[in-house]
Amino acid sequence: MSSFLRASFTIAAKDLRSEIRTKEAFNASFAFSLVILVLFSFAFDPSSEELRTISGGLLWLVFSFAGALVLNRSFARELQNDCLDALISSPAPASAIFFGKTLANFLLLMIVEIAALAVFAVLYDTHFSKQFWPVVLVILLGTWGMTVIGTMFSALTVNLRMREMMLPTLVYPLLIPALMAAMTLTSDLMAGMPLGGDNMIWLRVLTGFDFIYTVLAVVFIDIVLVG
Repeated sequence: MSSFLRASFTIAAKDLRSEIRTKEAFNASFAFSLVILVLFSFAFDPSSEELRTISGGLLWLVFSFAGALVLNRSFARELQNDCLDALISSPAPASAIFFGKTLANFLLLMIVEIAALAVFAVLYDTHFSKQFWPVVLVILLGTWGMTVIGTMFSALTVNLRMREMMLPTLVYPLLIPALMAAMTLTSDLMAGMPLGGDNMIWLRVLTGFDFIYTVLAVVFIDIVLVG
């Protein structure tokens, strides 16, 4: 287990250092999030009841599309100089490579989402300080599910000619249960409703989704990477 975690953290640190040097995924995803949030701010009245109803959907729409830009680069950056083949041939198991890349993508996505959430709170005059930690919990769970599936399909589509189009086409249908749960929970929490009662079923859906797809990804990553 210690060697597995060491290999995973090494892969994650490598990807994060690469992103810190280039900032290509972060700049693209944050710029896209900012543009979408600004455009929608002209379409909705920040004080309207309608905005409170769709706030969760709007926020996760931004997160999911920005996530596609980040996740698409996960394995694509390894294509230069046959780095992907060298990575697969290394002593690190395929599951450790996958977990390391998933962890790096998760941290990068969380940074983008925190920045987008701050912009969202300012532009839409949203106050959720009373429900701050429940909102953070929902974002963590939703982002993990999106990252696990996105990283898996990033590995699956890395050698395709139109991987930029194929990745969201394959990922978004699978994310429907997680996005529905995250959108519902986020909208309720931002409207001031506490986490509990009717909301708990959606929290269980989100938690179960993360657990099931994490296990499936770890089981099948050898087939995806090695064949």
